[in-house]
Amino acid sequence: MRFMAIIKATKESEAGAPPDPKFMADMGKYNEELIKAGVVLAMDGLHPSSKGARVKFSGQSRTVVDGPFTETKELIAGFWILQVKSLQEAIEWIKRCPTYDAGDYEVEIRQVFEMEEFAPILSEEEIQHKVRARAQLPNQTTDK
Repeated sequence: MRFMAIIKATKESEAGAPPDPKFMADMGKYNEELIKAGVVLAMDGLHPSSKGARVKFSGQSRTVVDGPFTETKELIAGFWILQVKSLQEAIEWIKRCPTYDAGDYEVEIRQVFEMEEFAPILSEEEIQHKVRARAQLPNQTTDK
């Protein structure tokens, strides 16, 4: 099972302030643990929303809204994609994440859909085509 662990933004991350060097060192050690355990498929931090944009869809219309965005609690500062056996295992890994002394932060965990879950609406041929296409992407795995 794959899970996305979403690191919620804080006022500090949205301000573009560099993280505390000790926190970054602790996070580096934690990320190494994830890598050594073979549970992380991808991970990265994100620039503040002031350097981003949103594209809003309404029928055939597309509207671009430049950042920054005001609702910090709804923004993402970074993520991990974890491959583990269960939500509980993902929770246990995230609970080991270093604490940020400058303030509180939150990590949301969401399961990533697997193509097989779309069996009620896609044919087996369509599912296999999508699985093969995903496997061709860099750093992708089809192991479960």
